[in-house]
Amino acid sequence: MSLLSNHDALLLDLDGTVWEGGRAIPGAIEAISGAATAGVASMFVTNNAMRGPEVVAEKLRAMGLDTSDSDVVTSAQAALDMASEYLQSGDTVLIVGTDSFRALATQAGYHVVSSADDNPKAVLQGMNPDLGWRELSEAALAIRKGATYFATNLDTTLPTERGFMVGNGSMVAAVVSATGVAPQSAGKPGPAMFYSAANRLGVRAPLAVGDRLDTDIQGGNAARMATFHVLTGVSGELALIEAPEEQRPTYLGQSLLDLNLPEKELRPGAQGGFTARIDGADILLERGTPESTSIQALRTVLEVAWAWKKEPALIRPMSDDAERVVAGWR
Repeated sequence: MSLLSNHDALLLDLDGTVWEGGRAIPGAIEAISGAATAGVASMFVTNNAMRGPEVVAEKLRAMGLDTSDSDVVTSAQAALDMASEYLQSGDTVLIVGTDSFRALATQAGYHVVSSADDNPKAVLQGMNPDLGWRELSEAALAIRKGATYFATNLDTTLPTERGFMVGNGSMVAAVVSATGVAPQSAGKPGPAMFYSAANRLGVRAPLAVGDRLDTDIQGGNAARMATFHVLTGVSGELALIEAPEEQRPTYLGQSLLDLNLPEKELRPGAQGGFTARIDGADILLERGTPESTSIQALRTVLEVAWAWKKEPALIRPMSDDAERVVAGWR
């Protein structure tokens, strides 16, 4: 039985998991479509609060997925879900973010304002490249007057084609510095987005899927969900070996296509003919066959590395096949 047979939904990260640089990652569309055929729903969860769910859904449809707006949860939506525990319909809120964030708040039944003089009950801050001193100052004034403070996410950087730019968390830090008040954050690696997505689907056994250990996997683990890590994005083999316990996935695959493999094969453990053992401060990777793969070696090493109480100094390949697969680790 495949891993999919044990779950009723996939909570999927986007960047590095489903797409990269505007293009679908090889195998992603086939895997997600195959899951739908098997009766496993997909919900796309993203820390990006700049785009509305309709924009994300349209991009996914252009890639060939049958996706509706309701299949997407952004950190802006998750922040509104979080704030709903403190607010009532018609309450005044100050949105520090994009027009799409303001529209979502209006749709949720709140009265959206832009000034602290309107005495908002809550301030919700999300990423907007056009934010400046005036908007951040209005947020600080409102928070000092007693407004409850929420952030869509605390990502300090924003990946772009030019490199890492200032992220929402860095602008939140300015407000925190001015007020001494830290916000409640709805984004990964917190559990709120995963709770929100699962509640929207009404599922009991979701699988959180992503490529970043410190956001996707840590967030899924925090929500006490099974987690599946793919090697198509940010966190590679070396990061997995060094991962603290809260960032260790339940399963790991080369890509989303591995969702069709048996559960046991996707867990850390000896496979592919490899064995691993501790030698001093190192882990030795031994044996293997010409058909053995890199991820089989990784799962073999992880069983030993994660059971050890300290980080290994080196992973030492001790055979030609081990040398071959480890050469590509990053």
